[in-house]
Amino acid sequence: MLGLMMVERERELPQLTRNRNRSISSDTCWQFEHPKFAPGTPRDRDTQDSARQETADHFYSQKEDESSDDLVNFGSELTFVTFKAFERQAKVPPGTLSQIIVKSGDDGAWQRLEQGAITLSEFAVVFSKECSQKVTESCRVKWRKPQLEIYKHCLHSLQVAPQEAILLDDLGINLKAARQLGLHTIKVESAAQAVQDLEKTLGLTLVGKVEGTTDVAPHLALPLSSLAKYLQSLLGVQDTGEPLVRAFEHGQSNPTYYVKFGNRQLVLRKKPPGKLLPSAHAVDREFRVMTAMASQGVPVPPMLHFCDDSSILGTPFYLMEYVKGRIFKDRRLINLPHNQRYSLFESMCDMLCKIHSVDINKAGLSDYGKQGKFMERNFARWAKQYEASKTREIPSMTNLMQWISKHLPQDEKVTVVHGDYRLDNLIYAEDRPEVLAVLDWELSTLGDPLTDLATCCMTYYMPDDSPINPGFGSNFDFKGENIPDVKEFVAMYCQKLNIPLIDNWEFYVAFVHFRMAAILQGVYKRAISGQGSSAKGKMVGEMVETLAERGWQVACQSGLHSMEALAAIKGSGMDSQRRNFSTQVHPTQVIMSHLARPLSSHSHSESAGLMPVTVSALSSHVQNIHQRVREIIDEHVLPLEAELLKIEDRWSVHPRVEELKAMAKAEKLWNLFLPIETDPEGNMEQASQMWSMHSSVNRWAALFLHQSAPDTGNMEVLVKYGTEEQKSEWLTPLLEGKIRSCFAMTEPAVASSDATNIQASIRRDGNHYILNGHKWWTSGAMDPRCKLCIFMGKTDTSASRHLQQSMLLVPMDSPGVKVIRPLSVFGYDDAPSGHGEVVFENVRVPVTNLLLGEGRGFEIAQGRLGQTTTRQAFGKPLASQGTIQAAVAQSRVDIEQTRLLVLKAAHMMDLYGNKVAAPEIAMIKVAAPSMALRVIDRAIQAHGGAGLNHDFPMAQMYAWARVLRLADGPDEVHMQAIARNEYAKITRSRL
Repeated sequence: MLGLMMVERERELPQLTRNRNRSISSDTCWQFEHPKFAPGTPRDRDTQDSARQETADHFYSQKEDESSDDLVNFGSELTFVTFKAFERQAKVPPGTLSQIIVKSGDDGAWQRLEQGAITLSEFAVVFSKECSQKVTESCRVKWRKPQLEIYKHCLHSLQVAPQEAILLDDLGINLKAARQLGLHTIKVESAAQAVQDLEKTLGLTLVGKVEGTTDVAPHLALPLSSLAKYLQSLLGVQDTGEPLVRAFEHGQSNPTYYVKFGNRQLVLRKKPPGKLLPSAHAVDREFRVMTAMASQGVPVPPMLHFCDDSSILGTPFYLMEYVKGRIFKDRRLINLPHNQRYSLFESMCDMLCKIHSVDINKAGLSDYGKQGKFMERNFARWAKQYEASKTREIPSMTNLMQWISKHLPQDEKVTVVHGDYRLDNLIYAEDRPEVLAVLDWELSTLGDPLTDLATCCMTYYMPDDSPINPGFGSNFDFKGENIPDVKEFVAMYCQKLNIPLIDNWEFYVAFVHFRMAAILQGVYKRAISGQGSSAKGKMVGEMVETLAERGWQVACQSGLHSMEALAAIKGSGMDSQRRNFSTQVHPTQVIMSHLARPLSSHSHSESAGLMPVTVSALSSHVQNIHQRVREIIDEHVLPLEAELLKIEDRWSVHPRVEELKAMAKAEKLWNLFLPIETDPEGNMEQASQMWSMHSSVNRWAALFLHQSAPDTGNMEVLVKYGTEEQKSEWLTPLLEGKIRSCFAMTEPAVASSDATNIQASIRRDGNHYILNGHKWWTSGAMDPRCKLCIFMGKTDTSASRHLQQSMLLVPMDSPGVKVIRPLSVFGYDDAPSGHGEVVFENVRVPVTNLLLGEGRGFEIAQGRLGQTTTRQAFGKPLASQGTIQAAVAQSRVDIEQTRLLVLKAAHMMDLYGNKVAAPEIAMIKVAAPSMALRVIDRAIQAHGGAGLNHDFPMAQMYAWARVLRLADGPDEVHMQAIARNEYAKITRSRL
């Protein structure tokens, strides 16, 4: 080793740069190493080194064979020649090999050869490696210690002055030369001594460095002697020295320390010093809940002791074992392999579900918090603490607090709540996505678990440059980075706990913004009071206002906002972003996000947005899509319909079908029925496209544009409720149009419009389900491309009516699936897709094919849910006849009325979600088919007998319009729902 710094390699010291002192390290030119000292006294060592030097000198003094070409070389057989000859050939400084032999000690190749421990051939290999490893910078620059040139070269390479560098070496001659240039020097007698001297010189702690820790700030320093006595008594450790203490950088509330005492690694967490807010920093509660959760299988660090004796460390504290693992502070997981990221988030979700599933009574936590009205009490607590720590007025915080108080949920589940559940409060195993410990339970209590979920999801709502809890940012590519987006994560949580999707999600998002703002306000006040546990405390002041404004914006954009919220939006300039719609329902438009749902079906009465009633009222982007859809239908679909109907084998797929599908894909007019979830025009856009496609008979346009049933509904089911594996296997090929699917619910023996009536059975058998049932009107089952069936049956007939049904994904080629025959509608069989009668006999499918969970089938089902100008009569064209004109006029009235109702329903779905829009949806399901039947019937009447023939499309149109009065539930079911809603309105008005 010819480096300038010699310390023990095992310590792997980093490059050290502090103030004016800088040590020379392997990160630049030199490598770290400490020579293997020979046993015995320094005198013995000197004697042995002298003997080795004499042996080496012997070879330098030998006569050189100038004609020899077989010189010593690295990496091949070594032949003995004079060292001088080799060094000249290798172009290394004289004496290099001699120094290697001396420094290698008793374990070196030369000494082992002398002892007969290795053969000459083995020596050649080992000694060559030693030379390759040890002949480094000195060989290249042709200088060696103690030559001054090598020190100057190193200082120049590091770009430091001599007084900014430190040399560690075990040879006095090398140190003396360094001091001549003004370098600081440390004589290495042992590794421990050298590091200790280096710590004193630098004023830094080098021993016991733990990732994520830093030196303890003076105002948070612990009395080490008092701590040592406590640890000796508690742990029975005989170590009489002071414990090594470092502060964890992570966390800003309760000071947390890494403590090493004897051979034990511990974590100490205590109350901060100074005057504190009421009920805050309750470390006794932390210790209790963590101990209780450990008893129920929730991983936490092993808990050791809680101490309420403030005379020991100044405030109460508790002690736990140190858990070594990975903590991810960067939510983007940049340093984690791409294929491991999703599973890490899934593991985080699993652990949250595990916490929320703990039996409170078994854990001994029934008195850990009040049960019931948690959100009301929690809000009051944080509002009180915010007021107590407030340093200035923040209008958005005031507005947000008023809004929250008016929209507190009335129906709450009670579980253990962590209070600050997020990725960087979890310790993961080093080699797998397993959570080893959940940290920081300071805010835990009994309450509404959805606050935990919203807290965990805050990173989705925070900007990526936030100094506190930075988020993903608005442009993050979740799919490309293999990380679930917020919708996937929330759906994952609901699916794992077997609960419905969250109706009032945005309330919880707004609430956690408020709570975090209140917490940070407390941190900020402590920081400016000199009591903060982190230097970052003073940085969070501006974040309070940012969080309050973002929380207020979420509240204003939800379906729960009040008139005050609308006024604030208008005042903030958001009102200027409205579109110029042709029909105004309310003066302000508010767009909800993809998970928000209002609390009640009547809450939209104050806040309905503006409804576009013509294509021109939509955005330019949507108008462009509408125009392109119109063009592809007029230019390519309609001219081809006659040819498609004349195919000989009507149950095969016409080759032109794939051509038009490819054209639609190329034009990016594919899968338009699945709008982006946050798209405020999603359903309005779909309604305008369907209007364009209405002229195509036999639904060819919908097929070419990939918007035909039942694939659309089935794909929506998979998008909403499918697992990642199910989506990969079935959703992807469906979206690509490579396969088709069918939906098996209706049964011949029962009125299947009420899904609770179905009789098909689903029985669990180990890792499989066994299906038996007789289905008909299974749309799409006859299609030769049909590869998947969504099957609905009963898994538990003893459960309540709406929890008996389940849905499964069944491959159509599964043994036991028998397609009996196609069913016709008024003589039309709808080839090549058809409506099949299908029997399922002992069909086995894996349990992984279950959708959402057992007993949730009903939930899924609910969520799925120009001729007259030439024809003459009585001597003049029909168009001139009064009855025909009346029929045309009435048809236009019927169409426009229904179209406006459809647009209103679509608008309500975009603005408030399907739940609030349920009455409008039910009304269009009754109104649209009935209207179509009346209009088509008038057209048939005008055409006479020709209207009943295949020469014209009216008969087929009539048949399909009649089917629609049953296909999505009979009129009677929807009418009953509409009536219930009307009676509910009367009841509410009387309250």
